[in-house]
Amino acid sequence: MTFDLRAALLKKAEVETARLVDFEFRLRARTMRLLAARIGAEPEALVARIVRADDAMIVAELAQARGLAFEALELDYRQSAAEARAQLVAERGDPSPYRLA
Repeated sequence: MTFDLRAALLKKAEVETARLVDFEFRLRARTMRLLAARIGAEPEALVARIVRADDAMIVAELAQARGLAFEALELDYRQSAAEARAQLVAERGDPSPYRLA
């Protein structure tokens, strides 16, 4: 039996991609939950929007729908994203890809 380096590298790529995609999804969902808390919106409704639009579009739509200043809402979004990332890194570890030594 021989070691198949190609198969091992493909498997590593699959695992890494899945791990990073999972982290990104959790980051977006948590960011929207934190943003909802900051602006007094319904968290579930805001999280549901992430499947239909990117974060910039969600923030723009929220600013227009609620009559908020875009710059202020964008600042709240950035603060929420930073807080969400810090929480996730503390819970799940750093999402940086593992390097083969």
